[in-house]
Amino acid sequence: MSAALEPAVASVPGDVLIWRFDRPTEAISSASVNGGAGRIDWILNVGVERGYARTDLDEHAAGIASKLGLAGRGTALFTAVDVRGVCRAECDGVVVHATVGVSGPTWAADSEFVPESSEAGTINVIVQLPVGLDPGAAVNATMTATEAKVQALTEHGVDGTGTATDAIVVAWPAAAPQERFGGPRSVWGQRLALAVHSAVQSGLPQQST
Repeated sequence: MSAALEPAVASVPGDVLIWRFDRPTEAISSASVNGGAGRIDWILNVGVERGYARTDLDEHAAGIASKLGLAGRGTALFTAVDVRGVCRAECDGVVVHATVGVSGPTWAADSEFVPESSEAGTINVIVQLPVGLDPGAAVNATMTATEAKVQALTEHGVDGTGTATDAIVVAWPAAAPQERFGGPRSVWGQRLALAVHSAVQSGLPQQST
């Protein structure tokens, strides 16, 4: 099994968590900067101030990547949570890092539409697998991770399924043999779910809003 990366921390200014991959890495991501599926060289989890109102996220992430000397293609997530409080969990080779904020929880199926608020908290989840995923399994893995996140929120009494700005990245070595399944009752899906649940659960007591 390939060892997962631990994030480095830099101030650019503002604290940023950095995963810089030293081997070809595939990922599927819901991030607003270079989300989707494809090869990545790095991941950023960018800490921003409350009330952050920039809409040029691509440019913001590119400027940070340039300052950090990051080359190639990466994906970037943003959060007003203190990223130095990142929570880590591991389950049989699956490693998860999560920054957890729920100051603005919302229900996914809510008939009262409210525009995204820059004051809302964010739950960013970065998953690293030692095995590959085929396209269907990759999509299923993001579903499994989301279900595990919601389970942790429900158990903690949070009034919502998450926040309007939550994001996830699932990454794996490009050369690893591909798994066909990523659901919660598959071998790797179950491990992913347990690790995500533990990381999110660990982050919830750290903040009261």
